[in-house]
Amino acid sequence: MPLINIKITNDGVTKEQKQQLIEGATQLMVDILNKNPATTMVIIDEVDTDNWGIGTRQVTDLRKENGS
Repeated sequence: MPLINIKITNDGVTKEQKQQLIEGATQLMVDILNKNPATTMVIIDEVDTDNWGIGTRQVTDLRKENGS
């Protein structure tokens, strides 16, 4: 029973986009590892950008500097 954990920042990803991630990740397991999609689990964790760091900086601050 495969478990796929996708971590993304909580930047307004839609329900539809999450569904596409679930379908796509599951299909990769089917195509590459011949896993049963009915027993493949996908978890999407949305992380606040204050809780995500790159190097020594919070993503929140990096995005402010880059105008994102």
